[in-house]
Parts: sequence; structure tokens; C-alpha cells
Amino acid sequence: MAQYSAGIIGLGFIGAADQVSGDALGQKVENLDGTHSAAYENHPRVDLIAGSSRDPGRRERFEQRTNARTYELWSDLLEKESFDIVSVATYTPYHAEITLACVDAGVKAVYCEKPIAVTIDDADRMVEACDKAGVLLVLNHQKRFNGNHRKLRDLIASGDLGELTSCNLQWGNGRLGNVGTHMIDGLIMLTGRKIERVSAHLDLAGKPDCRGDAFTDPGGWGTLIMEGGLHVTVDAGDYATTPPSISINGTLGRVIATPLEATVEMYGHANQLQGIVERERSVESWPTTKTPSGMDIAVDEIVQHLDGTAPFPYPSEEGRHTFEAIVAMHASHHKDGHFVDFPLRGDDRTHEVMSG
Repeated sequence: MAQYSAGIIGLGFIGAADQVSGDALGQKVENLDGTHSAAYENHPRVDLIAGSSRDPGRRERFEQRTNARTYELWSDLLEKESFDIVSVATYTPYHAEITLACVDAGVKAVYCEKPIAVTIDDADRMVEACDKAGVLLVLNHQKRFNGNHRKLRDLIASGDLGELTSCNLQWGNGRLGNVGTHMIDGLIMLTGRKIERVSAHLDLAGKPDCRGDAFTDPGGWGTLIMEGGLHVTVDAGDYATTPPSISINGTLGRVIATPLEATVEMYGHANQLQGIVERERSVESWPTTKTPSGMDIAVDEIVQHLDGTAPFPYPSEEGRHTFEAIVAMHASHHKDGHFVDFPLRGDDRTHEVMSG
């Protein structure tokens, strides 16, 4: 079996499991659903050989933890090393430039942090360049690789919830680009539907971004209209402390997905077009398991893709669509909450999402 070489550009919190970086953000590595470095080290057929960071402390700690080589400049890393897989774990404004350079360097798979980019144009360039070169572009939306979310997706697709009637996304701490991207992408995965229209207002309370003054990533409130007219409410104020949840309601039941568990509630009966459906009312919960992590699963499925034994289950175009929804919320806010339609056109495409 082939052995694959991997590198990481950006040796911070999620890139290299660097707790010093986590402390600056007020977060713990142990609470993450995996890290890039751990996911590579956990896979028997991936060799983590090098990484790059402008920060000398991060480079030193990464070398001590992994025995991998390090570079100050990512351009030197790509020039002097040969990789099958490269993680792009930098701040978002660098994603497009680095991803395109990885394509030019002959990398076979790019595992990129979210959100995909700062602008729709950059996101399009990334997706198109990777598609043209036959490079796998993976966006790190971990819900795509979460066992509970995959079970919920299959349950919803089977029709067990009946006709879907409404959905709700709720989370604290705002940050549409950094946190909302996980929630919106998770919803797209679970429902199997794309978003067609958006109405939104941003929360301009001015909460400082934990990654510094260079970033402005407000939360907000809004309505997403998905295919089939499915209405989704979004509740994500900057200073909200609500635990994150995705709720999906149907005529026969509902599901609620949180970081800790997934709850499936089946109703006793419901009026359907074909008549009354009756069954035992039930509620069950599926606790979230942390091993393997979502990122462990993603790396294993990248390896399967490179082997040619299984197609990768998450098209990069869907990650790009998630980002378009976030840009649409910004665009709608600037139109006093009026609906904006997909695909975004003209000035609606130009809004920047300055997420760290």
C-alpha cells in the first residue's frame, strides 16, 4: 500500500495542536474535534514530514512534538519538499494564494481550513483550479465527518421525519465566518438541499475578534430559504451564549444536533397527504464520540481517495456554497434585510468576510 507525505502550512492551534496558540484564543486543544497534525500522525499510511510558520516559537514546538522539518516561509516549504497532502491552516486571507501554489507544486490533496476564502471570487478560483488540475480540495467542516451527523443525514434522506417543515440554527459568540460556516454547512449536509435565498441582519455590537483587530466577523440573525421552500431561521448574536444546535423539523419527527449528542424525536402520528400515520412516540439520544475525531476520519477518506478505492464524500463546491450563504447574509444586511437570490451577482458578490 502506498505511503503518503503530508505537510502543514500554519502551525497554530488547529494546524499543529499548539496549546500556546490556543491559550491566546481562550480555547483548549482537547476540546477540538481533532487537529491537522494529530490526524496525520494517527494515520499509519501518512508521514508528516514538514510544516511552516512565521512564528519561531510555533516552529520549535512543532519540531519537538513531531520531529518534522520546519520552514519560516510556506513558499520555501513547497519549493524544497514534495507532498501528497498539504494542510492550509493559516488565517483565511491566505487560503486562496496558498491553495493555488499547492496546485502549481503538484500536491494531490489540499486540506484547507474554513471558511474557504474572504471573497466569492477567491473561492471560485480555488475550486476551479483544483478541479482543473485534478486536485482534491477538502474544507475542514468537521460535521461532514461526524458519525452522528452522518446517521442523521441518512435518517432524514430515508423519509423517517416525513416532509421537512422548518429548521433552526442557533449558536453563541456570533462569527458567521468562523462558527456559522460549520452550522450552515452542517445543515446543507443533513438536508441534502441548497440555499436559494437569504434575508439577514448582522450584529454590529462590535465584539472584538479573538484573533485580533485585523478581523471583523460579526454574527447575526436571518432567514435562509432552501430548495423546496424549506425555511431556516438563524439566531447567532455576538454576545449570545446559547449552545450551538441544528434543529430540523418534519411532519413525523424532528432531530436536534449539538456538539454533545444528537436527539431524534418521532411523533406518535401526523397528518400526511396519504392519511394519518400512527406509531409509537419515541425519543432517543446518540452521544457524540470523540474517537476517532472528525479530522481523523477526513484524513482516512483523503487516503482512500488517493488510493482510488473510494470517492471523497464531500464536494468542495458545497463548501463554496456554504461560503456564498455567509456572503449573502452580509449582502442582505447592506440592503436592509431584503432577500438576495442565488447565485449572487454584481455588488452582492463583493462583500468580504474577514474571518480569522
